[in-house]
Amino acid sequence: MKRSDVVADTAIALLAERGMRGLTHRAVDEAAGLPPGSTSNLARTRAALLELTLARLTEREAEALSGAYEGDHEGGHDPERLPARLAEALHIQLSDSARTLARYELALEATRRPELRAIYDRAGRRFRDPAVAMLAALGSRDPVRHGRAMVAFAEGLLFDAIAGAGAVPTREELEQLVRELLAGMLGQEAARRA
Repeated sequence: MKRSDVVADTAIALLAERGMRGLTHRAVDEAAGLPPGSTSNLARTRAALLELTLARLTEREAEALSGAYEGDHEGGHDPERLPARLAEALHIQLSDSARTLARYELALEATRRPELRAIYDRAGRRFRDPAVAMLAALGSRDPVRHGRAMVAFAEGLLFDAIAGAGAVPTREELEQLVRELLAGMLGQEAARRA
């Protein structure tokens, strides 16, 4: 594994465990078992460390969620399998709450750092754009609005289960929730296909 990945993965774990205040160059070195100064040699400033961490987090989330966003072999999205694939993506996010907590920390920090906001927004498009494409393929009359709503639904569900007072839904409950969401967006006939 590359040293930059070790540093970023350690930073992700520290963000989840200690929050933004607990993320320092020294803390990363200590937690990763690296010689003092290793992290600052790789990411000279705090901003550089945050950017490195966000880039790695985006990469890890894209890998974890790739199955939910991939089209089927014939180039389309199988509406019969879509709710199960999206439920699986949510289940993956819920099962790795540390990664999701780190993303929340970075999201809040991005509201105060324009340079991080730009990276965060680009990363968000990697997840929103496929949602829009999936909904367009299913016949949404407004795939952009519905794609945003689907992402907002997913984020709200994750936040409630991880940081809020909500319970963690089962994979079956997640699939039913996705089916109900699609029914509301696409109408009953299209949702039956999903």
